[in-house]
Amino acid sequence: MTGRTSGRAGSHSDDDRFRRARQERLTLETLDGPVEIDLTESPLRWLASRRDASGRPFLHDHEVEAGERFRRDVTLAGLVPKLGIAWAAPVSGGGRGETYTEVVLAARQRLDAAITAVGPDFAALLLDVCGFLKGLETVERERGWPARTAKVVLKLALAALARSYGLAEAAVGPERGRIRAWSAPPA
Repeated sequence: MTGRTSGRAGSHSDDDRFRRARQERLTLETLDGPVEIDLTESPLRWLASRRDASGRPFLHDHEVEAGERFRRDVTLAGLVPKLGIAWAAPVSGGGRGETYTEVVLAARQRLDAAITAVGPDFAALLLDVCGFLKGLETVERERGWPARTAKVVLKLALAALARSYGLAEAAVGPERGRIRAWSAPPA
């Protein structure tokens, strides 16, 4: 999507430079080869930037991370609808020596485990918002929900998803650890 100005050949339009400067890109290997996604187009990123009544972020970092991990798995599993024809076949699935089929299968297994962990109602909402990037208003309209309920239900779904991934707001452990010495006791 590079635009050309009527002036010099090869230069980008001001609108294109402005858009690219504000994008946060991530490259994923998919069924059709590498795909770049813009993390700023995610409804989760928009919701994470919002504050609740007491001034705290509406979504915690671990909830956003869980949603983005879910989105990545939906993309890798090949569940995102295709908008065109792919003429090239993928060569490999990733940089760790995995075959492409192993990457897709692993993503589908992670999705299956996450969907089972959160339940069918939360899973459908997570697929719509995190996977297919539907807006909250669209989800509310499609399901016949009152205004602003999708935001609350999505927060509950993301909290359940984060728990299933083993993510928490803060790492917790024993108040005091056991003292260990690496040397022999004095003689």
